[in-house]
Amino acid sequence: MSVDGWNTVLVLGGIRSGKSEFAESLVADAPTVRYVATAADAPADDAEWAARLAAHRERRPETWTTEETAADPRRLADVLASAGPNETLLVDDLGGWVTVLLDPAHQPADDTATIAELAAAVRSCAARLVLVSPEVGLSLVPTTPLGRAFTDALGAANRAVADACDAVVLVVAGQAAWLKPGATHPATVPAQPRPAQAGAAQAGAAQAGRAQIGAPGVPGGAGSSGGAGGSVAASEPSPDVSTPTPPPAPDAVPGAEPTGTAWAAPTMALPMVATGLVIQPGMELPMPDEYAGPQAIERLATLDVPGSGLGVLERAVGFAAATQGTVTPAPWGRVRVLLLHGDHLGDAAAGTVEGESARRARQTRAGQGALARLAAESSAELQVVEVPSSAPMETEPTLTGEQVEVALRYGWRLAEEAADAGVRLLVLGACGAGTEAAAAAVLVATAGAEAPAVLRRVVTDSGEIDDAAWMRRCAAVRDALHRTRNSPRSAKDVLAELGGGDVAVATGVLLGATARRLPVMLDGPVGVAAAMVTRDLAGQARHWCLLADHGGHPAVQLGADVLGLTPLLDLRLDLGEGANALAALPLLRSVLALAAALPAHPSLGGGEDDEPDTAPDTDEPDFREPEPAGPGPTSTEPEFREPEPAGPGPTSTEADLREPGGAGPDTEAVDPSGRRAG
Repeated sequence: MSVDGWNTVLVLGGIRSGKSEFAESLVADAPTVRYVATAADAPADDAEWAARLAAHRERRPETWTTEETAADPRRLADVLASAGPNETLLVDDLGGWVTVLLDPAHQPADDTATIAELAAAVRSCAARLVLVSPEVGLSLVPTTPLGRAFTDALGAANRAVADACDAVVLVVAGQAAWLKPGATHPATVPAQPRPAQAGAAQAGAAQAGRAQIGAPGVPGGAGSSGGAGGSVAASEPSPDVSTPTPPPAPDAVPGAEPTGTAWAAPTMALPMVATGLVIQPGMELPMPDEYAGPQAIERLATLDVPGSGLGVLERAVGFAAATQGTVTPAPWGRVRVLLLHGDHLGDAAAGTVEGESARRARQTRAGQGALARLAAESSAELQVVEVPSSAPMETEPTLTGEQVEVALRYGWRLAEEAADAGVRLLVLGACGAGTEAAAAAVLVATAGAEAPAVLRRVVTDSGEIDDAAWMRRCAAVRDALHRTRNSPRSAKDVLAELGGGDVAVATGVLLGATARRLPVMLDGPVGVAAAMVTRDLAGQARHWCLLADHGGHPAVQLGADVLGLTPLLDLRLDLGEGANALAALPLLRSVLALAAALPAHPSLGGGEDDEPDTAPDTDEPDFREPEPAGPGPTSTEPEFREPEPAGPGPTSTEADLREPGGAGPDTEAVDPSGRRAG
């Protein structure tokens, strides 16, 4: 199974039950959808049927593509069999397909064999697939031979396809009940929008079309001496999401409280719970587009730039293209930072000041500190997540098995909520005492590292190196590995014995983000350790991870080498987890905006400038600031004469603050002849 616990699903329902709208809501979060239309075109004298088809077409977003299979009923099986793992298909509906199958134009035909071929194609389909079909058998037996043949064939098709699908949903009067696998709560079909609203409504349709089931929470307190508390009730809302306001101007009153901070606390649906998905090794989650990334990098070589290109930042364009499924990826607009806060007890936290991590978390919530300020500059959301405190690894497991399950599902839920809210990039960071030692222990267990090699020196608040604390941390990792020398090294065992709450929740975040095709920027050892653990659960997760800078951290460097993640930058930033990524984010956004906006070089087929080659006869070029009063240049002046003094143009400050990709004509450079510098 794949995203949300299923890879293929059959949506059944009666006439006007809302089955098509529900099916469309299931794929509304997909970047692209291939809509497979099975019904034949309406006859010229059937205006009512033509209106139905038109309503379906108007409801589809512009990003969807449509494929017709009415000409040959066997072609539907071929389409499903040839679909790739990165595609999303919506087939609407099997009733139209059966109508074509029984059409005399396609006879003689073996209906039973054709239905069996379709079921086999559904069972082997690698794409995410949603099929819609009318439910039959709840009304009187038709009185005509053709009507009975239709109901018999459609019933047989529904049974065969339902058996081949991972999940089956029955929609009755706008209410969806999951039949396979069973769900305890039905979902409500979203109201059908007017045609003018259909495109905008698709973004939020996935939330409305899924079962509204609460997810287990995460132990939230600082913990007792035993290290871990109980789990939060299923109905407890997720942590608040804040959008920090920019820092006050330099002449503002020192210490003034920031104002205007917007808060929201979304509690989204959790489809993985609704469908009974169990997080276990070997899950089949989606991969990025294997073709879009290389094609985007090849396209960069054709752009009209005076230099040799973007250098190592080409990898950022390739990553964005693969995760967005397009050769011209857009800059990440809505970004959310997940800051996981949870302490590790015992010598893993040797050398840290008691309560320091809690102070950092409070500071971030209040919109203060490096992370909140950088988030404000980048217009990024912040979500501080309290995770279970972890028992001393050197003497006992950091978490129980049940707490690991809760933490994994909680992290998945956080990623689901971000995707449903329209987030396009997650930044994963952590703050807590002992996090580096826990991450080091995970790397020792999963990559065969040595603790002294992946634990960096301990620096006190006064800037002094505390070698005694560093040795205690190394000893804690050594003793933990010795204690678990006979324990299995599965993903959940590593999290329970060594990783603790923050690494477990981070692992769930990476899995949930992968399931929703949401890229994640890692920042620090906790995220890298979580990525190492995901290899056993879903190897696809690492392909959705981006590492901006290793920060000079030995654990991050080793983990990145094992995972195949090459840092984009070598700035060795050490501003705290999450803040390092946000510091690099504006540069990455600028690179994506540039790569998407620049045309191809004219020698490679790019368009020429709009302006003529010679100076226009008008007094001023089109995009020049007006000159002071007085006679302007005449048409007899030389073509490349220096321009007359002009009024003040855009300042460097204005250019720097412009949103990426939002440059307009008034910001383009113009040479003296009035042409754009391009």
